[in-house]
Amino acid sequence: MTDLPDRLSIDPASKYYDETLIERGVGIRFNGAEKINVEEYCVSEGWVTVQAGKALDRKGKPLTMKLKGKVEPYLRDDA
Repeated sequence: MTDLPDRLSIDPASKYYDETLIERGVGIRFNGAEKINVEEYCVSEGWVTVQAGKALDRKGKPLTMKLKGKVEPYLRDDA
């Protein structure tokens, strides 16, 4: 299995964005449950950001909220 980064974002403007990993498909288990709406995660700090409904900020990006817990990233194509 390939080592995944400690922190990854799907926002191209972020410094934690990695297009090649996102194209391969990164899955997230958060507190033992599969999450499909994760915008960004950090394993060492134990948090994920997820979309908060359909609301958008003034720049047109979805509003997010930070959830704290156990984060387990994995590559979907390794299954």
